[in-house]
Amino acid sequence: MDSGMISKIQKAKRYAEEPDRVEIQQMVVHFRGEHDTYEVSFREGTWHCQCAFYQQRGLCSHTMAMERLLAPMALAARPDAADS
Repeated sequence: MDSGMISKIQKAKRYAEEPDRVEIQQMVVHFRGEHDTYEVSFREGTWHCQCAFYQQRGLCSHTMAMERLLAPMALAARPDAADS
């Protein structure tokens, strides 16, 4: 492996340890829940889900799980993140 590639691998490892470098502005995922697969999205600093519970309450286990998984990056995309 050449020295240029080794340098990029080292940089990638360092970046991966600094999640605050990343701001997720929008994303869509398919989340396999216990009963079905749901489309979960993040846009404009807010999570959304197609499941019935989310439609009723504006929050669900799928969005909460995604927020936990990606919190360091997703929170940075929220307009109020600087206040946290």
